[in-house]
Amino acid sequence: MNWLSRFVSGARPELPAAAAEKIARWQQGERTDPALPHFESRYVVVNTEATGLDLEKDRLLAVAAIAIEGLSLKPANALYRPLDDDPAEALADLLDFAGHAPWVVFNASFNRKLLERVFEARCDFEPEATWMDLQWLMPGLYPELHTDQVRLADWMDAFGVETFQRHHALGDAYAIAQLLMAALGRAHATGAINARSLIEIERSRRWSRRAV
Repeated sequence: MNWLSRFVSGARPELPAAAAEKIARWQQGERTDPALPHFESRYVVVNTEATGLDLEKDRLLAVAAIAIEGLSLKPANALYRPLDDDPAEALADLLDFAGHAPWVVFNASFNRKLLERVFEARCDFEPEATWMDLQWLMPGLYPELHTDQVRLADWMDAFGVETFQRHHALGDAYAIAQLLMAALGRAHATGAINARSLIEIERSRRWSRRAV
């Protein structure tokens, strides 16, 4: 039985003190203003590494995050935490690093749901973060390259993006962060000057897909 099954099937053990402090600090933190222009904002790419792509069967192995601040991407401004027997410390570190900046993922239907499931199982809450999904945003910003939701590898090929290791939480996060830099550049040039504008682009694309 893995740790997730253990926490779901039985009483949750108390959180380690350091993890509980970080989680409480995050829950009390102030939300980032989505009206701030990109060059004054912080965005955090959040990515996961799992045993597979089945939300019902596979488990989370590691979490990673890379921050973009003031339209600057510095690979050292990153977090990587494997999940051990108790994932509380890794989850708390993710909250502490990401804060209340927008959390940017690629394929929220997997990454966001997986993270929320693990947070709920171990910490008894799901983070109320501002989520953005590049899998939906990129076609809205670069329709000349792809008009639909495609794989991360397809966008990497389109922009010539490389990373140190594919299918690794931090390796793929670095690739996604490079794509986010391209997205922010195109967004600014087309008048989508802040996080609120990006949220509206994603929402519009999702509603358009449902209407088809």
